[in-house]
Amino acid sequence: MHSCQALTPASMTMPFKIGQPKKQIVSKTVERDFEREYDKLQKLEDQTKKLHKDMKKSTEADIAMSKAAVKISGDLLSNPLCEQDQAFLESMTALDTAMKRMDSFNQEKVNQISKTVIDPLKKYSSVFPSLNMAVKRREQALQDYKRLQSKVEKYEEKEKTGPIMVKLHQAREELRPVREDFESKNKQLLDEMPKFYHSRIDYFQPSFEALIRAQVVYFTEMHNIFSELTDQIDQAGLTDEQRERENEAKLNELRALSIVADD
Repeated sequence: MHSCQALTPASMTMPFKIGQPKKQIVSKTVERDFEREYDKLQKLEDQTKKLHKDMKKSTEADIAMSKAAVKISGDLLSNPLCEQDQAFLESMTALDTAMKRMDSFNQEKVNQISKTVIDPLKKYSSVFPSLNMAVKRREQALQDYKRLQSKVEKYEEKEKTGPIMVKLHQAREELRPVREDFESKNKQLLDEMPKFYHSRIDYFQPSFEALIRAQVVYFTEMHNIFSELTDQIDQAGLTDEQRERENEAKLNELRALSIVADD
């Protein structure tokens, strides 16, 4: 039997090693600066996507909450007790009106947040694919540069015969536009990545200010709505502790009934 040697990913994707040039193409300082700036943008992309997702979840939960509140108040309003007790009917009508007002203001808040926060986040996220593609093109240009630089060095090390000198000249001519292309792409990214990163503050500040304003308007309206509701249904002016004692006394009366008594 012949023994089989396991194929590693490297052996499957790269049958031979591309020669690396002896000349240092990019200084360690420049490469470190590039990696640092790109890493910051990758984290910014992740944070922007997460914030966009979380904001959408938050507004969806807000809508679900106010719709559920309207449903509950409507169910209470249709309770048979409302037909028998005028005071209960008035309280449930007031509650239903308050819940519908809350739902309306909540929808306004969500629409405002969608327009001023969620949509800008989505638009901002759409820029990153182009940025990532520019980085990939820079990496491809770097690999082409290294390959051709290695080729030039190979001919420079050979004996300077006529044919070798011709090939060396051709290799240098081939290298020149590739080197210029990489240097242009590298310089552009090094110049623009920090600018893009710092621009996030000016871009997002109006959105976050709009978010705060929308929340302030909403909760101010909620304070007004529920203050009015309290005035309408809390005519007895009982404290929470008094209401709790009253409810407990009524519950004890129910427990005393024979049909719910423990065996």
